[in-house]
Amino acid sequence: MRNQVLASIAALTLAIVPAAGQATKTAPKANTAPAAKATWTAPRTADGQIDLQGVWTNNTVTPLQRPRELAGKEFYTEAEFAKLQKNQQDRLANNYVEGEPPANHSGVPGAAAEFVHYDHAQFGLDWLQSTMAWNRRTSLIVGPDGRIPPLTPDAQKRVAAIAANGKGHEFDGPENRPLGSRCVVRDNVGPPLLPTRYNSNFRIAQSPGYVVIEAEEIHDSRVIRLDGRPHLPKNVRQWMGDSIGRWEGNTLVVDTTNFTDRAPFSGAKPWSGEIPVKKIAGPLWEYACHEANYGLENTLRGARVEDAEAAKKTTK
Repeated sequence: MRNQVLASIAALTLAIVPAAGQATKTAPKANTAPAAKATWTAPRTADGQIDLQGVWTNNTVTPLQRPRELAGKEFYTEAEFAKLQKNQQDRLANNYVEGEPPANHSGVPGAAAEFVHYDHAQFGLDWLQSTMAWNRRTSLIVGPDGRIPPLTPDAQKRVAAIAANGKGHEFDGPENRPLGSRCVVRDNVGPPLLPTRYNSNFRIAQSPGYVVIEAEEIHDSRVIRLDGRPHLPKNVRQWMGDSIGRWEGNTLVVDTTNFTDRAPFSGAKPWSGEIPVKKIAGPLWEYACHEANYGLENTLRGARVEDAEAAKKTTK
């Protein structure tokens, strides 16, 4: 997925909720009134900032964009939410018996569904087999629309032109394959940092002047500078942009600019969302994107076989 114009950067709120059991409990003394309900105090780093360090998950079934049939509905009712959870459990149970259904894994928009190369549930990779950050939102994007604003007309023309130029050449060489298929960058790494099909985990490390977010899937690390330096020059473009941050009270605010024109995310005007996360034990495991490049190599080899077979037919 390519984004040819990035008119604005989405600001997603990282809502970190302490795990159950982290609050300090005080037993009431004999013959006295019960003690006031204990409150949780966030830990701090040596330099006094909120300590965000550790391994977290944003694993969720909540889609980024709201399904159109739920337009205007930001939250499920409790009953609807319970049904959603049951449907997910039923889906996983059926998957154990029937296997995972076919889907489009080619990276080519509009291509026919195909059978998966492996069943996620068989290897414990189904999202429901991991810790979930459940919530009743119908989309991660907040607001009445719950969707990414459409591209401007000019941007739509540029995207259409690029798609037209690439049509029929999707398998000519590695440079024609999507960025995700080439393991260059994934849209889940961000910003914004989004949940993915599996391995929706990330690790945060802090030191004076820096916060680093390492995503498990595709193992990229986003370095956020807190030392007051300005953004990179405008002619320096990076896949994940250039991130600088600042603390506003207990909130870490990050501003990211300097994306390339091929950054895998889109937007035509500001939009925002909320992603609930949970702390997990960790650690992060190594993510081997398409297993030592065999996937990309075999995809292109298969295309050459098809080219040869087509050539034979035309010479008969």
